[in-house]
Amino acid sequence: MPDFSFEREVRTPYSEAYTISEDDRPVGRVDIHFAGDVVHVAIAVDESLTQEAIQEIIDTIDEDMVDAVGIGRDGFVVHVFQGRETGVFSDDEFSENGNDR
Repeated sequence: MPDFSFEREVRTPYSEAYTISEDDRPVGRVDIHFAGDVVHVAIAVDESLTQEAIQEIIDTIDEDMVDAVGIGRDGFVVHVFQGRETGVFSDDEFSENGNDR
């Protein structure tokens, strides 16, 4: 069974974002949005993960992260995207490349 860990990257009053790692190797990202009584989750994972591993990630998010917030919920909606990361971009990188707005 894979050993997944979650490192929080950002938190707002209504959302959280985490990097997902397996044995210290980044394998994905999860964004959790608290919208009233429904929790919306978007998960992007590496193409190498199995469906069983993805289900383990979903279960961990549901049981350990969403329930820990203590918000009563009537719905839990999860979107899963699987593929490979092509890059991470920020305003700083755009400025360095001469692509100022």
